Amino acid sequence: MRLLSKPPFLKGRAEGGKPVTQTAIPHPLTIPETLAAGPGPGNTDARVLAAFANAGLADHMQADVLRGMIECKLMLREIFGTKNIYTFGVAGTGWSGLDCLFSAIGPGDTVVAFVNGTFSGIDALTVRMKASSRADLAANPMDPQPANVTVITVPHGQSVSGEVVEAALATHKPTWAVMAHWETGSGRINDLRGFSDACERHGVMGLVDAVSSLGIEDFAIDDFPGVAGWASCPQKGVLCLPLTYAPVSFTDRYIAHLKAHGAATYVHHPILEARHWAIIDGKDAAAGSYHRTHSGYAVAAFHEALRINLQHGRAQKARDYAFHEAALRDAVAALGCTVTSNMTSLVVLNLPPALAGREKELVQACRATGFGIWPTLSEPVQVRIGILNQLSEAAITGIVTRFAAAMIAMGGKVETGAALAVLARHYGRDMAAE
Repeated sequence: MRLLSKPPFLKGRAEGGKPVTQTAIPHPLTIPETLAAGPGPGNTDARVLAAFANAGLADHMQADVLRGMIECKLMLREIFGTKNIYTFGVAGTGWSGLDCLFSAIGPGDTVVAFVNGTFSGIDALTVRMKASSRADLAANPMDPQPANVTVITVPHGQSVSGEVVEAALATHKPTWAVMAHWETGSGRINDLRGFSDACERHGVMGLVDAVSSLGIEDFAIDDFPGVAGWASCPQKGVLCLPLTYAPVSFTDRYIAHLKAHGAATYVHHPILEARHWAIIDGKDAAAGSYHRTHSGYAVAAFHEALRINLQHGRAQKARDYAFHEAALRDAVAALGCTVTSNMTSLVVLNLPPALAGREKELVQACRATGFGIWPTLSEPVQVRIGILNQLSEAAITGIVTRFAAAMIAMGGKVETGAALAVLARHYGRDMAAE
């Protein structure tokens, strides 16, 4: 087969509107280096990429791979701040970890889910699917509405408060409650303490989506006893590659419920999945036993990412994110934008009035130049700029400079110098001396 100068499927459509079938081998795929300046994934540390690339060819039962998995679970306990034995990684992205977290929810279970953005909304959809009866699924297969699941919606741009959680749990008295800690759809931090306390008061098992907060905020999950299960992702605060391991952690209460009621899954069953991480019958074992295929490359990358997190330190890393996010927040405000978020890894903003309504156009223009910012994925449309693994003055200055240039290119009347002066003051420099 010959190599194509341009694959047929890029040349248009055949008669009748059907895509042309590709009959030749495409050229090798080249993906350029870009700046991932959105909510995630972040820019992977070069040491993690090296660990991935330098790993030897080994199967998932090779001794060093199994040893690496044991060391990973022990490091994860430190990063989570927990003594939970059932703490390990789920192969895949954050959605894999969340599917594992929600696996204990079965048809007919009563659940209250709190939604204040795109991703907590998807969590709620997942919960509705798992808690649905066959009749619920037949009635609406793609968006079931089981009566046993209550969704509490908080407006975009607002946080879920402890008062909202308390009122809902007192009224509905569910088995489970579900909340995202950090909602990247709107850039809002939800009240984890209030959620845990309300769950504890009402005997509810809390499940927390910590996809965007683990590895960024300084918290220890054992300080939140109302929460029975946690799930995060590999590619944000942990800063590993997306398709490696999503961290999860479960309390003894969660595991006991799972043993009593089961789960309709094999691959994402927390008790079964834990076996490969040398967690068997609620205890650490000398070596893992087979559950499914794992990648030695992924284990090596995940291991290095966890090491880097521990070297940085949870408290120091949280302070660094807060410091650099404040710089970015103040700089985009100097460009005339209004920030509505309160996360420390992500700024969600409204453009100045003269550019309002052109958010997606601006984002696409930035992405076309390798500057990977994002719009919000639900209404109202805003701009999201992230700083994952961009914790330096040079990195923040580069982000602000590129964002200002994009606004100017669209006709925005902004003062780049004013934003740079804000950064100089934040970082303790005198612009006049330069």
